[in-house]
Amino acid sequence: MKTYIKRTLILSISIFIAVSCSEDEFLKEEPLDFFDPANSFVTLENFESSLADLYAKYRYIFYTGDSGGFFSFSYQWGTDILKNARDTEEARRFGNYVSTLDATGSVPEWHWDRWYKIIANANTIIAKLDNSELIDKEKSRVEGEARLFRALAYRHLVYLYGGVPLVLEELSEPKTDFTRASKEDVLSQIITDATFAAANLPDISEVEDGKLCNLVAQHILAETYISLNNFDGAIVAASVVIDNPATALMTERFGSRSSEIPGDVYWDLFRIGNQNRSSGNLESLWVAQIEHDIPGGLVTTDENSGNLYERFHSPVTWSLNDPDGNPGMLGPRSDMNVAGRGVSFLRPTAFFEDDLWESNFDNDIRNAPHNYVRDVIYDNPESAWFGKSAKDNPGPTLLNQDWRWYPHLTKVTTPGNHPANVIADPTLNLLKNSAGPTFTDAYYLRLAETYLLRAEAYLGKGDMGNAAADINRVRERSNALPITSGDVDLDFILDERARELAMEEQRRITLQRVDKLVDRVRLYNDLNADEILDHHNVWPIPAKEIEANINGELEQNPGY
Repeated sequence: MKTYIKRTLILSISIFIAVSCSEDEFLKEEPLDFFDPANSFVTLENFESSLADLYAKYRYIFYTGDSGGFFSFSYQWGTDILKNARDTEEARRFGNYVSTLDATGSVPEWHWDRWYKIIANANTIIAKLDNSELIDKEKSRVEGEARLFRALAYRHLVYLYGGVPLVLEELSEPKTDFTRASKEDVLSQIITDATFAAANLPDISEVEDGKLCNLVAQHILAETYISLNNFDGAIVAASVVIDNPATALMTERFGSRSSEIPGDVYWDLFRIGNQNRSSGNLESLWVAQIEHDIPGGLVTTDENSGNLYERFHSPVTWSLNDPDGNPGMLGPRSDMNVAGRGVSFLRPTAFFEDDLWESNFDNDIRNAPHNYVRDVIYDNPESAWFGKSAKDNPGPTLLNQDWRWYPHLTKVTTPGNHPANVIADPTLNLLKNSAGPTFTDAYYLRLAETYLLRAEAYLGKGDMGNAAADINRVRERSNALPITSGDVDLDFILDERARELAMEEQRRITLQRVDKLVDRVRLYNDLNADEILDHHNVWPIPAKEIEANINGELEQNPGY
């Protein structure tokens, strides 16, 4: 009996030890009906879903409803061409550079967080490729897409903040010892990632609307090479985009509403349905896909969210009283005269309203009345001033608050094209309060910008003749007078970018990239001229990042 008990005890102990040794394996959960990192990056469909999230996060930064959409306009407010319309101290609207660019402020922190989130997600996608079911060709394409997003994120970070931490691997645990890479190292990493993307992404003729392609990578390469003073490299990259047989500047009217008068090819570029290549637009290189009342489409017709350019840029024209103090306007309307339901937040500077156009004021189609609205007409039939100019005959509201009307661009509005769900009175074309978004797709990149980038590279190389030729390709389409090689300098190129690309390009990124923000704000922006400081050409590293980095040193930018 004792022997039996002894043997049983030994057997029990052995079983216990065996079970104990495999405890980790025994307790390991295998997800069967939910996603986790172990099963989320296996099939091509898994990776496409993760890439779709990168597209959504990228779009969200420029077209978001966060805090009324203020953060998306950080790239426009407080520049040489656009300012806070109401001249307030509101920090999120760059009412004052000192308060806006405080290291503890919401603006630097919001953008830092979102760009690094894109980097983190891109790194995860890249890290999971080796253990996936994808074939080599699929892996290269997915990696190219993820790396181009990473390059785009670092593009914004390096021009906003200067040298920043380079994070090129997936992080699986907290890290508190970040250090800043040099600006040159960050730019070099952008080159590395964009070069890989250019070699592995499909041609622009082979991708769906809204998807990244090889030419977007080449455009980013051209811009980054300029920052590294590699002007020959920039010219080669830009020429790949310009010379591609599937790209061309649009010079004839096209697409929806192309038969309408007044109108022109520049007007056509911004009408609903005309941004994508599927519409016949060979000029678009990359377009943000924005749909209303569709899950994931960003914009709805029952609230002001998403692409709020029309709401923010258009003035409160619809609220004007006539000189007698009576209502001069019927209300928010879907036409060029009123330009939707604007709230007067994003106003052109006097420079962008007038001086920028003086030599071609009447012939440059980009400044034509249907593209740049410069007058407003009282449209209330009950007013004694019906049919007369409110600009020439201001009422008390406009005299006391001049921000209620100013010249505005129709490129970010949808006159006569608001969805039926936001029209309150079809007979009068009156709009509901929810008619704030711009109900159309939006350009990230257009070929016209590539021409101006190559002109900048030629300028850097001292080839003024070719620089002028590229600028004139853009000006010719707009019926602006040609320039000569003696007219070319960096400020002229920045002026031409403003005329062609206002509210498409991220103006702040352009100006900080070429170290011209402070100078041009002081020259052209009356609201911010006196308080912008030299160190504002780069943003502060968010204080919370420095404080959390307890085992390393994130050196703050000078002046903050």
